[in-house]
Amino acid sequence: MSIWWSLHLRREAASVPLARRLLLGTMETAGVDPDVSYDLSVALTEACANAVEHGGGTGVPGGALSEAYRVTAYLDGETCRIEVADAGPGFPGAGVPREPSDDAEHGRGLRLIEELADHVQFGNRSGRGGAVVSFDKILKWRDSPSLLMA
Repeated sequence: MSIWWSLHLRREAASVPLARRLLLGTMETAGVDPDVSYDLSVALTEACANAVEHGGGTGVPGGALSEAYRVTAYLDGETCRIEVADAGPGFPGAGVPREPSDDAEHGRGLRLIEELADHVQFGNRSGRGGAVVSFDKILKWRDSPSLLMA
């Protein structure tokens, strides 16, 4: 079974729960274990919140490019891969975010994504600019049959 979807969302806080609900609904329909679904939904929430907060600034001020970000999710076989891309300044340096200090009030979301996912990549989009956070997780399945398998 393979499922994928992609959303273009405005950089507004209200867009974050929309992406999370769509992911959770997809996972439930596919029969993914609720604990795995929850981990992925928290990681997605953190990535989207980061795009909303930091994802603008390279497009024309007020233009559509700087006011939106993209979320893409792929369920393919035993793996779920999620990618969140924005049009912001991207990650400094080689695309690897720096470690937050112990007393920092921000910067822990990317570390949380690393803890919840099996594989994580932080990078910058070539050409147009912007950051890309992609992560995947090996799926486990519920004991009861999914709607797609019935």
